[in-house]
Amino acid sequence: MDSLSQIVLGGAVAAAIAPSGQRRAALLAGAALGTVPDLDGLLIAAFTRDPVSLMTVHRSFSHSLFVLPLLGTLLWWLYRRFGHGRVAAAPVRWWWAIVLALVTHPLLDAFTVYGTQLWWPLMPHPTMWSSVFIIDPLYTVWLALGCVVAWFARARPLAQRALLAGLVLSCGYLGWSLLAKHKVEREADRALAALGLGDAPRFSVPMPFNTLLWQVVAMTPQGYVTGERSLWADRGPMRFDGHPSNVQALRQAAELPAVARLQWFNRGFMRAQVRDGELVLSDLRMGMEPDYNFNFAVARERGGGWEAIAPRQLRPIYREQGGRALLEQRLKRVWERIWREPGQREEG
Repeated sequence: MDSLSQIVLGGAVAAAIAPSGQRRAALLAGAALGTVPDLDGLLIAAFTRDPVSLMTVHRSFSHSLFVLPLLGTLLWWLYRRFGHGRVAAAPVRWWWAIVLALVTHPLLDAFTVYGTQLWWPLMPHPTMWSSVFIIDPLYTVWLALGCVVAWFARARPLAQRALLAGLVLSCGYLGWSLLAKHKVEREADRALAALGLGDAPRFSVPMPFNTLLWQVVAMTPQGYVTGERSLWADRGPMRFDGHPSNVQALRQAAELPAVARLQWFNRGFMRAQVRDGELVLSDLRMGMEPDYNFNFAVARERGGGWEAIAPRQLRPIYREQGGRALLEQRLKRVWERIWREPGQREEG
């Protein structure tokens, strides 16, 4: 999730657990701890400029449920031994406050589609429950309000009630997102089965800033299909559009290190294209057809096969000159699509 969501989540969790007389200190400590796991990007960048590594190592060791409790315990011990007495005065509460402020960060990240390596150093596919967009104001606002009230209310009971209300409402929103995802996937299963794609690998993901409009992507022998579902507007069967991918080139290059790494990271949800003799792989989980956020040139044609090159990340179209207008147009379309099914007449 975005940094603001992680800051207010860490602050709310720590302040709800720590003693009421230390609430402001807990808000600040929790906010800082909520950002710690994402500092891995700075560490990774110090060792490599490989964009595939930068993408796939992010959210690994620093987001591990094996690592963070140990890190939290170490920080707790250091604060208890060398701090100003707050942790020593309430050691059990502060242990829970510190550890949960850290651990809730990767758990929240796992609700997005990017993928979070919760079980590092084990190597299952990264966890991606993909039920919320990376920025969702309806998740964040309740936590932010709770933290603001708690900051000014300090030790008064109102502060604890505001924090608990924020945590309950934000968790409730995550619960709704999982229910919404289930509804969408049920409709997608029916539509894909009718197309003969009942066993096709697929995923669903909410469109930007909401949990009412969703995209479903399923892989096919020739490429992939995409479909949309608005829980507000759509009533009939889901409709899917087909898109090509150079599956032969992807299969030929499958053993190259960057290709294999991406296949593991995104579970094979990739589009393969040949551009100017180079194999370009696009992560289908993030972006909107035909423009995706993460695109990597990973190989060059040579002698009827593929030769590995130093991976190079290509900018998506909306980040090029004039791309802001395109991005605004797409976000406007998302907003309109939430409320109206394609072909549905606008009332009035």
